[in-house]
Amino acid sequence: MVDMTRIDKNPRSGPNAVEVRGLVKHYGSTKALDGVDLDVREGTVLGVLGPNGAGKTTLVRCLSTLIIPDAGHATVAGYDVVKQPRQLRRTIGLTGQYASVDEKLSGWENLYMIGRLLDLPRRTARSRADELLERFSLTDAAKRAAMDYSGGMRRRLDLAASMIGSPAVLYLDEPTTGLDPRTRNEVWDEVQRMVAEGATVLLTTQYMEEAEQLANELTVIDKGRIIARGGVNELKAKVGGRTLQIRPSDPAQLPAMAQAIREAGLDGVAGAQAVPDEGLLYVPILSDEQLTAVIGLLGARGFSLAHVATALPSLDEVFLAITGEKSSSVTDTTPEEVAA
Repeated sequence: MVDMTRIDKNPRSGPNAVEVRGLVKHYGSTKALDGVDLDVREGTVLGVLGPNGAGKTTLVRCLSTLIIPDAGHATVAGYDVVKQPRQLRRTIGLTGQYASVDEKLSGWENLYMIGRLLDLPRRTARSRADELLERFSLTDAAKRAAMDYSGGMRRRLDLAASMIGSPAVLYLDEPTTGLDPRTRNEVWDEVQRMVAEGATVLLTTQYMEEAEQLANELTVIDKGRIIARGGVNELKAKVGGRTLQIRPSDPAQLPAMAQAIREAGLDGVAGAQAVPDEGLLYVPILSDEQLTAVIGLLGARGFSLAHVATALPSLDEVFLAITGEKSSSVTDTTPEEVAA
């Protein structure tokens, strides 16, 4: 496991590895990207969130030279994505939503071939293939044809392939869809390792836990436009509202505490919910003044408190508030994508 204490989740401002200005892309009458502006600082992870059809994959495809934008300008690692595509492809890695490996080759042959196509020396290509197969728990299947891999194994091989050239900028388009929790953690570890070594990552995801675990900053896109951006806690604060969590010294007092708050009619405090199984009282609040009023009331009524804490809304709640749509804890997958 990578030591997360060594990865700065709020790095200082530095040069941008990715700069996007006014990017536009049409598909017929549909505007998939509608004037997107975006910056990703070197050595950081930018999480791009949005509902299905928001434009996330179109953005990644433009930045990886797979499609040409209709308007706007973008540079990645100093290269213009339209004018310098060949130079750019040598500095980036890409994992799309679906695994794209040569099924007739073995896992090791896939990685070695890609390493050689990236002009890695034979010895380096061999060692990188061995290293990544081990990191993604594929060593035992290294000599098997990829067509005999399960969906989850092919996905892991695809992720390894995107990393074999140690890219300066890595695009991960919903990289852990269909993976089991253990494999997802392996992917997270590898992303964190690459960032610790200086790589820059643009991550699209619908897993809120993934965004919180990996991203330094978040950008929310909907209908081809950026509608919000900032750090995880910054976006939570924009939505507003906290939950006051109170643990009484005597759990039997929970119902009486909740009743006291409801009857007091404190300004702006909507109510309180006692959860006996957790031994906690939950009180939604909007301000420090309301927090003070609730604690003061309970103290005045003679309740003894063992613990008090406040929690910002979850990232799922932020996503819902900003986009008006629920995030997907599990994205749609085909049977072939489900990990064995």
